[in-house]
Amino acid sequence: MEYLLGLDIGTSGVKTLLISLEGKIISNKTTSYPLATLHPGWAEQSPYDWWEATVNAIKEIVSNAYIDTNQIKGISLSGQMHSSVFLNEKMEVIRPAILWSDTRTSDQCTEIYAKAGGLDQLIHYVSNPALEGFTAPKILWLKEKEPENYQKVKYILLPKDYIRYRLTNELFTEVSDAAGTLLFDVIKKRWSTSLLEKLEIDKNLLPPVLNSFDLAGRITKNIADQIGLKFGTPVVAGGADNACGAVGSGITEGGRVMVSIGSSGVVLAQTNNPQADQEGRIHLFNHSCPDSWYMMGVSLSAGISYEWLKKKLFNNILDYIKLDQLAEEIEPGSEGLIFLPYLYGERTPHTDANARGVYFGISGKHDQRHFTRSILEGVTFALKDSLELIKNKGVKIKEIRAIGGGAKSRVWQQILADVLGEEINLLNVEEGPAFGAALIAGVGVGVYDSFTEVVNRIIKVKKTIVPGIQNTEKYNQYYQLYKKLYYSLKEDFKELKKLISPI
Repeated sequence: MEYLLGLDIGTSGVKTLLISLEGKIISNKTTSYPLATLHPGWAEQSPYDWWEATVNAIKEIVSNAYIDTNQIKGISLSGQMHSSVFLNEKMEVIRPAILWSDTRTSDQCTEIYAKAGGLDQLIHYVSNPALEGFTAPKILWLKEKEPENYQKVKYILLPKDYIRYRLTNELFTEVSDAAGTLLFDVIKKRWSTSLLEKLEIDKNLLPPVLNSFDLAGRITKNIADQIGLKFGTPVVAGGADNACGAVGSGITEGGRVMVSIGSSGVVLAQTNNPQADQEGRIHLFNHSCPDSWYMMGVSLSAGISYEWLKKKLFNNILDYIKLDQLAEEIEPGSEGLIFLPYLYGERTPHTDANARGVYFGISGKHDQRHFTRSILEGVTFALKDSLELIKNKGVKIKEIRAIGGGAKSRVWQQILADVLGEEINLLNVEEGPAFGAALIAGVGVGVYDSFTEVVNRIIKVKKTIVPGIQNTEKYNQYYQLYKKLYYSLKEDFKELKKLISPI
């Protein structure tokens, strides 16, 4: 039997997944590592921890699977987007990586707009707005706040590209991860020399850019001996976590949309006709498929909102199954209770770090059941915001596929279908970005003819959730009010921040 190996360098750990060419999971292993938050808003990790976890995970998965490693035909990697790895001329890590979730770079985002010539010009260069999570403001922060470290920088890599370098001794990135740096011309698929010059960032600090499915090197002799893989095993470039998650969900052709309800909520649509949003409300990134892009909206507090309810309001007394049962007892609309899921600000469509969560319409008849259901509805309204923006960019929706922990909830599945007014398909595969990375490896080494061939062969719809017409009509009315609430409160959110953090 022949195999493929996918790695996902995530925020909480590295997931390693060994699959057969038919897509069967042979073995999987997740190895965690710590997150450092030295100051409010900071988030850092040691790339050495990523590497140690990767080595241990691969060694264990190869050992436990009892396979002939000569039959592993290819390896590929997925990883957290935007996070920055700074290396010196000896290829040593200079300082901990600054992660995608780190928000220390607000001043640098303002600086980027000023140097680029405003939002319109920045969108022209890189198709996306300046956000604290992206790589470019992190580079400027290092340059301004830690100049002694910046002087040592020889290369800047993204997490999965650093791990791939350790496996192959080759330096590359690829289009889908480069797209999230805010330094990459997404349309022309090359580093934006114009923006790099305006920001005074040396292009030579950035690695060459491949396609996701290109061969990026082979396992070195030293690493092969260390982790038990075959010397010379091909390593394919791979992709950003969202791109790999899309591949692993079959979002590889026009009209297919992925809705992911994890800690955050993601709505992602593949497109062959890239159009950046001039207001910067949705992202446009390069996909892992050939000559392909995806539009993506992000709600920051999707599953996090449900977790907050479970922990903070219910003190962990009820599990999610019991909470779902409470929500099912209440009619759509939660009898007039609306939840704004902005616990940590919001990205799409508002890009507002000041926004905060709101329960609107509380009355004496509302109880735990209403508060539970309204969270599921509010998060789904936020996902609808992203879907509507994507539709407005001309994307024709043919199919919506739901993944993530929230998509396993029966009541949330139905709310999703009812609020979006679309059929929701559930899949036979729920392994996430590592699975997509393994499929990319297969395309890259030629065991699959194309992305279309492999996803249609392996990824199947196992269940379809049909919206209720009356429920959809009711939710459309609630959604119109939901949208108005943010704008009614926008200035109040700013005032609240001043009260909490007076200048």
